[in-house]
Amino acid sequence: MFNYTDFLGQKACVLGSGKSGRAVAELLAAYGMDVLISDANPNPQLTPSLHIEVETGGHTPHVFTCGFFVKSPGILPSSHVLQAAKAQHIPIFSELEVALSFLPKNVRVFAVTGTNGKTTTTALLGEILKQRAAQENKGQQVWVCGNIGCPVSQCVRQVQPGDVVVIEVSSYQLEDSTYFKPNIACLLNVTPDHLDHHGSMANYIKSKERIFLEQSEEDVAILNAADALCAQLSERIHSQVFAFSAQPKHWIKTDVFFDGDEIIFSQGARLTPPNLKGIHNIENSMAAALMAMADGVDSEDIQTVFNQFKPIEHRIEPAGEIKGVTYINDSKATNLDSYEVLLPYLQEHCKRVLSIGESMDKIERELKGQFPITRCDTLEKAVAYAAAQASVGDVVLLSPACASFDQFKDYEERGKVFKDLVRKLQRA
Repeated sequence: MFNYTDFLGQKACVLGSGKSGRAVAELLAAYGMDVLISDANPNPQLTPSLHIEVETGGHTPHVFTCGFFVKSPGILPSSHVLQAAKAQHIPIFSELEVALSFLPKNVRVFAVTGTNGKTTTTALLGEILKQRAAQENKGQQVWVCGNIGCPVSQCVRQVQPGDVVVIEVSSYQLEDSTYFKPNIACLLNVTPDHLDHHGSMANYIKSKERIFLEQSEEDVAILNAADALCAQLSERIHSQVFAFSAQPKHWIKTDVFFDGDEIIFSQGARLTPPNLKGIHNIENSMAAALMAMADGVDSEDIQTVFNQFKPIEHRIEPAGEIKGVTYINDSKATNLDSYEVLLPYLQEHCKRVLSIGESMDKIERELKGQFPITRCDTLEKAVAYAAAQASVGDVVLLSPACASFDQFKDYEERGKVFKDLVRKLQRA
């Protein structure tokens, strides 16, 4: 368990200069600690400041003079610098664990993880808890952070006693969090993902399971009863378990199900789900509602949010309709270890795959001969091709299932470019 007072007088090494790395460095520096940010990649925009030293373009031996490491999400566990730190018995913590150690007392923490659906569920839950706070009018603030945008380290400096913190948590963040104890935690689903990072499916599952490991009987765990891997984990959880299922078949007892129209809870509440496409969003809504109800939120507050909730940008977001063809921006769909798992869905629902960017060869290698593919090189060419070939009633879906960061800074830029291209088509 991280406690900064254990390291007073020692320098902290933050590995990685991304958003969370910079945020945790600034957090530690605000408490008077000297910090070294060390990044293997060149970063000319990163400049030193009071208490913060910077090295880029590689990790020098200077990092091993630090008292502890804070590992940014995304750095491979097998990286040389981490292995060397472990050999020298230098403690390594996650940004998540370090950040939460600075929370004031009497703050309830909600955490959401899963292969898919984390952002929508986190956003829904955050809005529900804000709705309750507004109704009670007691000055409570609800902070939504983590993978959803604002690093946890950036938020904790503003959190006050009695506030609520809702965190979207990735497997990268969880794998190094040896002590993470959310009051209410949710695992939405587990499918193969990030295996190049974690090394195996077993390691990936282990990282997800960490969200529950430190919970005790007074805490709450929410699981997807229709997901076999989630259900298996329920046997090892020490907290109170509640489960949801939008599918007829489920592996453990459910506390909420979907009858095709309403979300129905075992205690009698019935809710109309938000106007979001896909059965997975029914599951996301169930999970958010269960987490809120476990904290005493009234079903009326939940329904108010469900009625008002709009699709999140870049997540199955309607981008426009042109000549009877619907365009959908799902740029956030960035992670998939094998395109072969998509094949049955493509064969049932899709006419053609348009490939762009550095992943074209991989897509063609895995689908060639089994499904129609057209190389388009760029997103602009792909949108133009789709517009020319699509018929009334078709859907043009940007759902990359890969990073493609060779052409874009991140999924947000890619999604915005897609929407701009659709708007240009509408004006044409």
